[in-house]
Amino acid sequence: MIVIIRCLANGKGEKVIERRLFCEISPLTYDISRKKEITIRHIKNVFSKDKIARTHSNEELPNIVKSHSSILLRKLLGVDMKLQENKVTNIKLACEKINGIIIRPGETFSYWCTVGPADKKHNYLEGLVISGKGLMSGYGGGLCQMANMIHWLVLNSPLKVTELHHHSDALFPDERRRVPFGTGTSVCYNNIDYRFYNCTDQTVQILVWVEGTELCGELRSEREFPQRYRLTEENHHYRKEKDGRFYRISQVYRTVIDRKSGEEIRKELVLDNHSQVMYDYSYIPKDEIRE
Repeated sequence: MIVIIRCLANGKGEKVIERRLFCEISPLTYDISRKKEITIRHIKNVFSKDKIARTHSNEELPNIVKSHSSILLRKLLGVDMKLQENKVTNIKLACEKINGIIIRPGETFSYWCTVGPADKKHNYLEGLVISGKGLMSGYGGGLCQMANMIHWLVLNSPLKVTELHHHSDALFPDERRRVPFGTGTSVCYNNIDYRFYNCTDQTVQILVWVEGTELCGELRSEREFPQRYRLTEENHHYRKEKDGRFYRISQVYRTVIDRKSGEEIRKELVLDNHSQVMYDYSYIPKDEIRE
């Protein structure tokens, strides 16, 4: 990591130290940094001991472990709907790469090894992307929704997540949310990946497709797993802290349940949310604010 340090003078004639990452200097340095990270990931992949899943099958495995659907077009505060429409195109392209992939015991699913480059050259359009400085448009934007879908399916299974990058901020007010807040994941080709490992004794399969205005997904297996899973969000509220900013607070738990007896085996903390609210505070429900 390269840090640029500049000594500036403020309005009072005092010297102020400004620290900026190399990637923050200009669009050119950002692109250089991005390409460097992509190259590093390619090198890591070459020498990695992970056996990446590469096989696809048109034949669906018989048992549905978990199914889910998510809304593709959402009215987001201050966001051009054209970026949302482009996202649908990007999602469909990613579906073509992911749908039907087989993950055998001992194999690892890698989002970017499966999807490949999500750029203009591969017919991706400009959609909404999240950068270190907030929201912007970029080719392949919106593919986080696909990664979120897969992660939600995996959370409802015994599969082991091996790489996950949480969104750190609450970027938009809730609109028809179907899953606990914070259970998504960031992805950016190809250094910020999403991966899970098949630690079970049977093959699993991911199916994803677009149906109308929804992204649909299924995690399938050869047979039923002995446990099922329930995810819940608890202690959800908003809090204004000493820095004058509002934060979204909650805990997400996963309960493991024996399928035959229905008894709870264990309850585990999946995520402890403490996310800065980045949208207009007037959209925060008043009855959900705590001191």
